[in-house]
Amino acid sequence: MSENKKVKIYIGFDQRESIAYHAFVQSLIDHASIPLDITPLAVKTLKGYEEKHKDKSNDFVYSRFLTPFLNDFKGWAIFVDGDMICQTDIKELLDLRDGSKALQVVKHDYKTKANQKYLGNINQDYPRKNWSSVILWNCEHPKHKILTPDFIANESGKYLHRFSWLEDNEIGELPKEWNWLVTEYPNNEQANIIHYTLGTPCFKDYRNTEMADIWLKKYDRLKNGMEK
Repeated sequence: MSENKKVKIYIGFDQRESIAYHAFVQSLIDHASIPLDITPLAVKTLKGYEEKHKDKSNDFVYSRFLTPFLNDFKGWAIFVDGDMICQTDIKELLDLRDGSKALQVVKHDYKTKANQKYLGNINQDYPRKNWSSVILWNCEHPKHKILTPDFIANESGKYLHRFSWLEDNEIGELPKEWNWLVTEYPNNEQANIIHYTLGTPCFKDYRNTEMADIWLKKYDRLKNGMEK
């Protein structure tokens, strides 16, 4: 494959946990070896997209599926939730791209340990839960052409989060270390991406949860401008 000139990254953004977004971006920058082209999926900036869903737990539950559209249905891009910390060069994730797949995800298969998550949101089990929280998108795959703002605004979460517009063999698999679920999985301080899916330590109820110290260290880095 040709050498990458930059990594295009779309990150879920919700003002209620904006500090989590910024801590994650700091972690990406700290480990990056090539330029990052980062777009926060702030709903008010997504021209042509009207959020009509009533069942969203955060502002980017559905806008993540706009990634191919926002990338002009060209090349490759990464979508990631904002409640994460990256501990390695994100280019290494892009380097895993497989042109025979429409997208690639960590194919989690688990039952949640908690029935509630941050801000009192219900935490339900469902098929392919958390598959869509890290997506390596092959944006030019022809089947993604249906993912227009109008289509996404009117389609169900069940359809979108299960990638129902694709055949199973078009969904590639990523190593679990690229979307390590805090609390749901055993502690893994070496994971490439740590995902605080139940709640980032920016919320007081989650400041003493598993691997919170890693997030808090990055938060201090963001505030103070120095590595510790």
